[in-house]
Amino acid sequence: MAARTPSLMLQGTGSHVGKSLLVAGLCRAYAKRGLKVRPFKAQNMSNNAAVTESGAEIGRAQALQARAAGVPPSSDMNPVLLKPESETGAQIIIHGRLSGKADARAYHELKPGLMPAVLESFARLSSEADLVLAEGAGSPAEVNLRRGDIANMGFALAARVPVLLVGDIERGGVIASLIGTASLLEADERALVKGCIINKFRGDPSLFDDAIPVIEEGLGAPCLGIVPYFEAAGLLPAEDAVGLDGAATRLAPGSGRRIRIAVPRLARIANFDDLDPLRAEPDVDLTITEPGRALPGDADLVLLPGSKSTRADLAYLRAQGWDIDISAHLRRGGSLLGLCGGYQMLGRTIADPDGVEGGAGSSEGLGHLDVATELAGEKRLEAVSGRELESGEAVSGYEMHMGATEGPGRARPLLELAHGPEGARSMDGKVAGSYVHDLFAADGFRHAFLSRLAERQRGVMDWDSSVERTLDALARHLEDALDLDRLLEIARDR
Repeated sequence: MAARTPSLMLQGTGSHVGKSLLVAGLCRAYAKRGLKVRPFKAQNMSNNAAVTESGAEIGRAQALQARAAGVPPSSDMNPVLLKPESETGAQIIIHGRLSGKADARAYHELKPGLMPAVLESFARLSSEADLVLAEGAGSPAEVNLRRGDIANMGFALAARVPVLLVGDIERGGVIASLIGTASLLEADERALVKGCIINKFRGDPSLFDDAIPVIEEGLGAPCLGIVPYFEAAGLLPAEDAVGLDGAATRLAPGSGRRIRIAVPRLARIANFDDLDPLRAEPDVDLTITEPGRALPGDADLVLLPGSKSTRADLAYLRAQGWDIDISAHLRRGGSLLGLCGGYQMLGRTIADPDGVEGGAGSSEGLGHLDVATELAGEKRLEAVSGRELESGEAVSGYEMHMGATEGPGRARPLLELAHGPEGARSMDGKVAGSYVHDLFAADGFRHAFLSRLAERQRGVMDWDSSVERTLDALARHLEDALDLDRLLEIARDR
């Protein structure tokens, strides 16, 4: 039998225990050792997505992990992506392309048929790698979802990949969560568990010494390390909207914050990593406004982010009274920017004749741009580059949206891209919209844009370099906390 590519899977005792960040850090650490590393997540559920060079759609976390590994992202790194559109339904993306929609029950019935696509992607990645680092989703202890599982132990058993369980000590109950998870596994699943990692530890780790033998006895496998809390985690894109909790926290020190940006937290907010470079600027105070609260009256800019369900989120925005706050903000002379779904909301109407985002119908927009949107046709997925017309500064990013936006406001575009003018602006320039995600990662454009809100000196922050430095720091952090040679031995012993 041919030797299997060394592989290791990190599964969590629950969601948001830090699996994505650990995989990213391990990708960078092993890549710096000269290994060809590939990240993999069989099934992801997130509205924070990225577009590959080939125009495929994958989870944003896997794109970051690919960057950590020093390779371009590919659809094989996340063969199944679920993008929630409602409390019970989601778009299904397979190998980077929209396959259809399903509610939770229908998807549960569909899952077993997706395993061949998952194993096909894993095999392709394995053929080009020295090491594949896989990430689970949620928890393997969700016994109600075990049948047809492709995300956790179902995949691990099919591909014969050893598993490490990750527990988050910050949320409490880590001993019970690890042992409880193991106790709910079947015998063949439990045999794949080769150890555990305690993540997000604060304080003196020696205080946890007495707990380790208890965990190891209950797990039947060793504790392979205690990872201290990584303070710089906020500088890296979050996987999903839970990452917005506390997002108004400053990512950079600074007491002279002169520019205030308000972002309403939409129910189906998407691609909110667009905000990260703004949050990291020392003179920017970016506030995520939670439901039930008014948009701050002293904001310089209100930024409407992307949405997975634009018409539904527009109704949600109105239900919060944020449409009234936005009109008052503009009367005070403030600026308004919409990105992707936020751009669509700024127009006169949003029509969805075929019900691509829910029920068919049409919604009245906020009316701050003289454009109208129709959600029809193929989903646009494309990496783009060009310049901002007002400043001439270079921009790059990606488009990821359904439908097209047209109207007189398009005669005043925001950007000039390779495929032509893009976006729209109001007559006075106070309101603008664009379909391009990742705009603010461009340092020159970000400075020019912020300088129009308030006079400022050009910052020294290089966003791309800061992400790279953070990934390097994360790799060192894990080198100190974990025995990477031992983890590699486990990966090789498949």
